[in-house]
Amino acid sequence: METPLNVAVLVGSLRKDAYSRKIAHALMELAPVTLDCRIVEIADLPLYTEDLDPTPPASWTRFRAEIQRADAILIVTPEYNRSVPGGLKNAIDVGSRPPYRSVWDGLPTAVVSVSPYKLGGFGANHHIRQSLVFLNMPVMQQPEAYLPEVAGMLDERGALVSAESREFLTKVISSYAAWAQTLAVTRVRKST
Repeated sequence: METPLNVAVLVGSLRKDAYSRKIAHALMELAPVTLDCRIVEIADLPLYTEDLDPTPPASWTRFRAEIQRADAILIVTPEYNRSVPGGLKNAIDVGSRPPYRSVWDGLPTAVVSVSPYKLGGFGANHHIRQSLVFLNMPVMQQPEAYLPEVAGMLDERGALVSAESREFLTKVISSYAAWAQTLAVTRVRKST
């Protein structure tokens, strides 16, 4: 058996009981053995400013090191005002700096967006992709994962309540595992 891919999971919401965190945990539970997923926390990252680059805060150094150890990235995010939460965008910025030393380069990425409303998730998903393309992060195209009315997918403990939800999220994480494995192998070949 191949070594599992080390997947850094970024949760876009900073709220402790966030739907996006619950969906991230559900995806991690459904992940095949080819993925070793762990959440990389972003709440403690000070806002990015170039002034701090010469002596970066310890949290920036910790975050960058955790991403550098990753083979792939999974982003699970809510949609705020048809875009991504500021904390997630800040984490992307922190990892992309200093210039020419981005920790994101070439990492296969999947984006799952959630919303408690009927209409939501699409804007955040596509907005974050703009930054990821610029950072040379290939993003899984299919299946697309926008989860509207996410509260109805979970019980009070955060477990998935329907077989349909479980089946869809299993399809998402299984497709991601196969796609990311292929890209990770290509990435290793290019670096050797």
